Amino acid sequence: MSIKKVKITNGLYWVEFPDDGLYIQCGTPADSVKHLAKSGFITLKTEGGKTFETGPNAVLLSDVPVQNGSFCNLAEFPVLQMLYKQGMIIPGHPNNTGEKPLLIGTEEQVKAQSKYIYYGNYGLSTLEQLTGTGIYERNAKGILRLKRRFAYGRIRNTEELLELRIVDNEKILLKKDVYIKRKALNVYELSFKEEKVSVDLNLRKNETYTPPYKLRHRAASRDYFSVIHIGEGDGWDWMRPCMSSIISFKGRFYLIDAGPNIMASLTALGININQISGIFHTHAHDDHFAGLTTLMHSDHKIRYYATSFVRASVVKKLSALMDMEEDRFERYFDIHELELDRWNNIHGMEVKPVFSPHPVETTILFFRVSDNDVYRSYGHLADITSFHVLEGMVENDSSKDGISREFFEKVKNNYLIPADIKKIDAGGGLIHGDAVDFSKDSSREIFISHTSSPELTEAQKKVGKMASFGMITSLIKGKVDYWREDALNYLRMHFPGMEEKELQALSNCAIVSYDSGSVVMKKSSRNSVISLIIGGTVERIGEESASCDLLAAGSFVGELPAMMEEEVRNNYIAASHVKVLEIPYDMYIDFIRRNGLYQEMRRNCEKRRFLQRTWLFGEMVSTQVQYRIAKMMKVKSFNSGYLQLENRGEKLYMLSNGEIDIYFGNRKLETLRPGDFFGEERNLSGTEKMFTYSAVADSDVFILDNYLLQEIPAIQWKLLEVFEKRMRMALFPPG
Repeated sequence: MSIKKVKITNGLYWVEFPDDGLYIQCGTPADSVKHLAKSGFITLKTEGGKTFETGPNAVLLSDVPVQNGSFCNLAEFPVLQMLYKQGMIIPGHPNNTGEKPLLIGTEEQVKAQSKYIYYGNYGLSTLEQLTGTGIYERNAKGILRLKRRFAYGRIRNTEELLELRIVDNEKILLKKDVYIKRKALNVYELSFKEEKVSVDLNLRKNETYTPPYKLRHRAASRDYFSVIHIGEGDGWDWMRPCMSSIISFKGRFYLIDAGPNIMASLTALGININQISGIFHTHAHDDHFAGLTTLMHSDHKIRYYATSFVRASVVKKLSALMDMEEDRFERYFDIHELELDRWNNIHGMEVKPVFSPHPVETTILFFRVSDNDVYRSYGHLADITSFHVLEGMVENDSSKDGISREFFEKVKNNYLIPADIKKIDAGGGLIHGDAVDFSKDSSREIFISHTSSPELTEAQKKVGKMASFGMITSLIKGKVDYWREDALNYLRMHFPGMEEKELQALSNCAIVSYDSGSVVMKKSSRNSVISLIIGGTVERIGEESASCDLLAAGSFVGELPAMMEEEVRNNYIAASHVKVLEIPYDMYIDFIRRNGLYQEMRRNCEKRRFLQRTWLFGEMVSTQVQYRIAKMMKVKSFNSGYLQLENRGEKLYMLSNGEIDIYFGNRKLETLRPGDFFGEERNLSGTEKMFTYSAVADSDVFILDNYLLQEIPAIQWKLLEVFEKRMRMALFPPG
C-alpha cells in the first residue's frame, strides 16, 4: 500500500502518503508532539549543513473541541514544530520550500484554531488590547516594540503561516492525489488513488488522552510553606512534565501554571483536584496553559491569580479555543487580580509578579512568607529570556523594534533578585533563559528547569541542580495536623450549622492511608466504617459505576449503604495515594439520629444514588454538593410524544426512566437513556428552542434549577462539552 496509518495513542494517528510527500498528524490532544517523538515519527535529520527535525506537514483537527473533559485541538505546539523545529518558515532553511503546513478540519474548528494559534504566538497584539488591561500607553507601545522584535519585525495572521483547508461533506483535495472526506462526527476517510483509510478521532466511553511519560506515585506532604517540584521539562521533552510547581502554604495546595496532563501529575502525588486552593498563572503558552480544563473539573471555583494583562491574554486564547464568550471564564474560576511589581497578600502568603519579556504577556513570580520576622522566599522564573538575546534587542531608537538599555538593565536586575529557593527556565534559544546568566545569583539554592533533557550540562551544574518529580523543598515546617483540619472542614460543609463539639468528635476518628490500587471498601460487605475522603481520589467500580466514576476529596465512601441498611454495591479502589477519615458505623448513625438528620437524609438517598450513577454528577462532585442538589430535585412524568417544557430556559432535565429522542428540526440527533440530560442550551447559549424532545415511551425526569449548577465548574464544563457535541451533530450531519 502507498498509505501508512499508525495509531500513536488515544485520539492520535499518523497517516502518511510518501508518494505525494504528505504526512498528516490526525488529532492534536495535549502533548501530541511528545507522543510523536516518543514513537519515532519525529527524528533528527541533517541536510545542507543544518540539523533539524522531521515530522508532519499537515494536521487534522477534531470536529469537537472537548472530549471526556479534555481539549482535543491543541495545535499550537504541532504548528511550532513544523514551522521552527522543521524549519518550514526559517529563511534560507533547506526545509523552507515555500510550501505551507496544512491545517485541516471543519470550518468552525479551523477558524477557532486559527485564532487560538494567533493568541498563542502573540498574546495581546494591539495598543487597545494592552491599554484595556490598565497598562499605560507608553508602556504598551514598548511592549509592542518587543513583540515585533520577537516576531522578526511583523505580527502575522495564522493564514500567512499555514494553509487552511476546510472539510465539509464533500471530497476535498489535500495534495496531488490525496483526498479527504468527512464521513461522520470525527470520522474521516483519506484516499490516495484507489486506496482508502479511515480515521476515527472519537474517544470511547471511559477513554482518555494519556501522557507520554509515566510518573512514580508518591504522597505529597503538606507544610506551612514549601515547594513541590512537579515539572522540569519543556514542551518537547517526552520523558517529563512541563515546568511547574506546587506551593504548599498552611497545608493548602496552590499550583503555579497548569501544563498538559497536569491531572497525571496531581494523581501521582495523591492530590485531588478539589484540594487545589488556587492557581498562579505566568502566561498563556500551551505548556503552561493546556491543563486549565483540569481545574474546571472541580466542584467549586478554584481561585485564579494573575495580573490583568496575563489574564486577558489567557482568556482570549481560551475563548478562541472553545469558541465561547470571554466572560464565561468567570463561570469556572474565582478571579483574583494581582498587582504588578507589588507584594500581594494571599491569606498571609505574599506574591509579587514581575514583568518578563516574552512573545506573550508573561510574569515571573516571587513568593514570601514571614517566619519569626524573617521572610522565607521562592522565585519561579518560567519562560524568561537570556541576557545575550535581550542585549541583542537593545535599540535606543524608539521608532525601531526592540528594547531600551534601561529596560534591559531592569529585567536583568529583576531576574537576579535573590530568594531562598529559585527555579529558572534554562531552555535556551530565542525565547528562553540561560543558566549561565545566574552564575552570580546570590539565591541560596537554584533549580534548573524548562530543559529538553533531564541531564544537565557542565555549565548548568555549576549554577544549580535538577529537581526530581515530587521532590519537596521545605521553607517553613508546619506544626499543625492539616489532614485533621481538612476532615473537620469537610464535616462543617456537609453538616452546616452543626455544633462544633459534635463535628470535632467525628473528626477525631482514625485517619488511614491507602496506596494507589489498594481496596478502600469491598463490594458485598456490611461496612463497619464510613470513610470520608480527605486526600486523593477513589474509583467506584461495580454495578452502579458511572462512565467515569471518581470520588473526590470531601466525598463519603459507604454512607449510602449505611443509611439504607444494605450491603455495599461497589468496590472502592484508591486511584492515587488516599487518606480517609474512618468513622465507625454506629457512631455516624447515632450522630445523625441524635441531631435530627436521619429522616431527611434517608428520604434523599435514592436521589443521591441516581446522581452518583450519572456521568454528569458521578465524577469529582463531592457528597455535600450531591446532597444539596438532591434536596432540590423535583420529579415530573411525561407521556409518550412531544414534550411541552415549562420555563425551559431555567431548568435542566435528567432522565430517570424511559427514553427520549432529541431532534434538530425534523432530524433525530440521539436517543437519551436514564442518566442522560437535556435542556442545557439555554444555560449555555441563551437560546431556548434550539432542540425539540419527544418521549419514545412514558418517561420520568428529574428537574433541576439552573442556578443550582452555576457555581459548579465540573458541571458547567460537562454541559458545555455535550452542548458543543450536539451542536456539531446538528450543524454538520454525516456525509
